[in-house]
Amino acid sequence: MYRLRYVSPPPHNFSDTPPEPFDAPASLHRSGVARKTPGNPNRTDSPGSPMSLESDALRRIAPSATIAISAKARALKAEGKNVIALSAGEPDFDTPDNIKDAAIAAIRAGKTKYTDPDGMPELKAAICAKFERENGLDYKPSQVHIAPGGKPVIYNALVATVNPGDEVVIPAPYWVSYPDMVLLAGGTPVPVATTAENGFKLVAADLEKAITPKTKWLILNSPSNPSGAAYTREELQAIADVLLRHPQVWVLTDDMYEHLVFDDFEFVTIAQVEPKLYDRTLTMNGVSKAYAMTGWRIGYAGGPEPLIKAMAKMISQTTSNPASISQWAAVEALNGTQDFIKPNAKLFQKRRDLVVSMLNQASGIHCPTPEGAFYVYPSVEGLIGKTAPSGKVIKTDEDFAVELLETEGVAVVHGAAFGLSPFFRISYATSEDVLEDACGRIQRFCGNLK
Repeated sequence: MYRLRYVSPPPHNFSDTPPEPFDAPASLHRSGVARKTPGNPNRTDSPGSPMSLESDALRRIAPSATIAISAKARALKAEGKNVIALSAGEPDFDTPDNIKDAAIAAIRAGKTKYTDPDGMPELKAAICAKFERENGLDYKPSQVHIAPGGKPVIYNALVATVNPGDEVVIPAPYWVSYPDMVLLAGGTPVPVATTAENGFKLVAADLEKAITPKTKWLILNSPSNPSGAAYTREELQAIADVLLRHPQVWVLTDDMYEHLVFDDFEFVTIAQVEPKLYDRTLTMNGVSKAYAMTGWRIGYAGGPEPLIKAMAKMISQTTSNPASISQWAAVEALNGTQDFIKPNAKLFQKRRDLVVSMLNQASGIHCPTPEGAFYVYPSVEGLIGKTAPSGKVIKTDEDFAVELLETEGVAVVHGAAFGLSPFFRISYATSEDVLEDACGRIQRFCGNLK
């Protein structure tokens, strides 16, 4: 039995300080749709009181579980402990030299000033060319938004469009930040559970049940963080057919892992599959994953001009433009050689196959084979209720992740952080030797549970 969890409670508290109480997950309804009531009824101060430093908006959200676990792993390493961190979502490759050289050239040429808040014309032109070349989508520069990372692109879109009471449908498991960004924007996240049997992909019937007159957005992520699931053309068409019956619903498609697909899988995005959705689709992407540029912080999107103008208004009063040097590097990334992308994807595929094979040899774990990204999302249903040598009973996937880190020094992220239990996420964006060591430790840990 899979358990749908609403956006993550605060991540595991590894200190000796008792954790702050948090809201229990709401009951499910509408075929696996869960709700959360903003605010914490256990807090001792009232909203807006002099004792309260945090805003009510901030109180709706929790810190990122993935960042918290990665930080804990780094802290343990700093203490001299042998820790393998499989929690971070970034490639282990270095940024290609041609991209670094373009950034250095921009610095030496003095291209270090402000640009337009939502990106400079040269990068917008490169993005338009990319969309046409790789996705068959025709965008003008006035339809392109650039921000310091994919996360700000999504946040700008939500804050620019979501009103209190608006609902945003999010398939679970989901990237940890989607629901919290909806909450910060004043909306209501509506998680919809998927299943391993359906490849962790939203099916049309469940989407139909989740949509109400209040639904404003559907967020689609393909390939997915955390599951690696990627939608076929036929699966996207089925979703599009539902959306065509609900003209009030916009689509935000997160294509950040577009180039990391395996086994000859054909990547397509929903506005490409169903052109009738073009005028209400925001197609988001970035240079972080395919070009190993996570720290450069460049995300972008193409969409209808009124939406892009609204997002430009938002960014003009918040972050303003992404770093000019990062933008020039992104121009080279999109316009320069792409020869390294397929070999990198082949290497990730080899790592995926290693991890899936070894995890499926671990007692009590079942690991599906994902179509893309660099994550697997295995089930620990077979381990729930077992006891570790320490005496700890594994009652949840968070218990599994915490005990694994403390016993074997392997950092993974528990499934509840992504809205669907009992699972955990592994990032295999590291060397095969490290992955073999980590998976061997996981096998030993599972074998020692009684």
